[in-house]
Amino acid sequence: MVIVATLLLSSCVTSRRVDYLQDMTHGSQIEIENRFEATISPYDELTIVVTTSNATELDLAAPFSLGSEEGFLVDVDGDIDMPTLGKLHVAGLTRLRLQDTLTYLLQQGGYLKDPFVNVRFKSFKIFFLGGGKGQVLNIPNERCTFLEALAMLGDVDIYTRRDHIAVMREVNGRMVMRYLDPRSSDVFNDPFFMLQQNDFIITQTMNSGQMRGEITYWTGIASTLLSLASLVTSIALYQAMTKNYQ
Repeated sequence: MVIVATLLLSSCVTSRRVDYLQDMTHGSQIEIENRFEATISPYDELTIVVTTSNATELDLAAPFSLGSEEGFLVDVDGDIDMPTLGKLHVAGLTRLRLQDTLTYLLQQGGYLKDPFVNVRFKSFKIFFLGGGKGQVLNIPNERCTFLEALAMLGDVDIYTRRDHIAVMREVNGRMVMRYLDPRSSDVFNDPFFMLQQNDFIITQTMNSGQMRGEITYWTGIASTLLSLASLVTSIALYQAMTKNYQ
C-alpha cells in the first residue's frame, strides 16, 4: 500500500506541474489573435537573389546578387549595402516586404523590366539558457513557436518552473522579457508565443520552498488516501472475521 501511495504521489506531482495545455480537451479550438512574420533586425544575415525571366536581362540581373553567398549583413543602423542600389534601410521590414521594395526599385530605376527577387534569412537562431546549460536552435523555415522550440530542445526537466519560462527579445533598442506558461492554452495568444530570430528562452529551476510546498500538498492527499485505504481494509477484515464466526 505504501508503495502504491508513493507512486501515486510522484505521478500527481509530475502531472499537475509539467503537463502542457491542461485546460484543453478533445475538440478544443483556440483562435490565434497574433499572426506572425519575422521582421528584419540589425545583425541579421540575408540571402538576396535577383533573377529575371527576360533572357536579354540575365547579365544585367547578375550584379545585384553579388555577395549573396556570404549573405548581406544588416548593420547596427538596420541598413544593408546592395550592389548598384547602394545603402538601403531594411530593419523592420518582413522579407516579403523587402522583396516587393527591391522589385519596385529595380523597375523604377530602369535596371530591370521583369525582376524576380528572393529574400531569405541566412540565419534564424533561438538561444536557450537553463538547467545549467546553453543551446542554440537553428530554425530552418523562418518560423518557430514557443512550443516548437521547447520540442526542439527535447523538453525541459521536471524541476523547471513551467509557469515561469521567459522569452527575452530586443524591442526598439531595449531587452524585453515576458513569462509564458505552456500549461495553459492562454500561451497561444501571448505576443511572444511566435518567436523571432535571436530570441532567448530562459528557464528557472524550482527553489526548495516551492518543492516543499508541492511535497506538503501531495503528502496530505496521499496521507488521506492511505487512511481511507486502511479503513477499507479494516472493514473488509472485520467482515471476513465475522463471516468465519457465523
